[in-house]
Amino acid sequence: QLQLVESGGGLVQPGGSLRLSCAASGFTLDYYAVAWFRQAPGKEREGVSCISSDSSSDGSTHYKDSVKGRFTISRDVTKNTVYLQMHSLKPEDTAVYYCAVGGIVCVERGGHYNGMEYWGKGTLVTVSS
Repeated sequence: QLQLVESGGGLVQPGGSLRLSCAASGFTLDYYAVAWFRQAPGKEREGVSCISSDSSSDGSTHYKDSVKGRFTISRDVTKNTVYLQMHSLKPEDTAVYYCAVGGIVCVERGGHYNGMEYWGKGTLVTVSS
């Protein structure tokens, strides 16, 4: 059974850090592009970051402008997991964060990553003092 499970969310103060994990089972995550999305209350879901498969493009990465320099996406092949390291968190980063898998290359269009086929259930990140 193909499954993606996010973890690592929680409550953090502004300026703090969190590391989100996206663990896969039933398939090898390294063969696919993996993206992180988020959805804040009352807002549409948006793409945050994406990492292409190593086999296609040496694992190139893409970030939403507002998180560049603060967030880092990475893979651990041995753990079949993709991470999103988040630093200097802001209240506007508060959202449910989802990971998704699809294709082999990240395709960004209008703030969204196209072609994602499998989704996790999300983990809540709350940035508040």
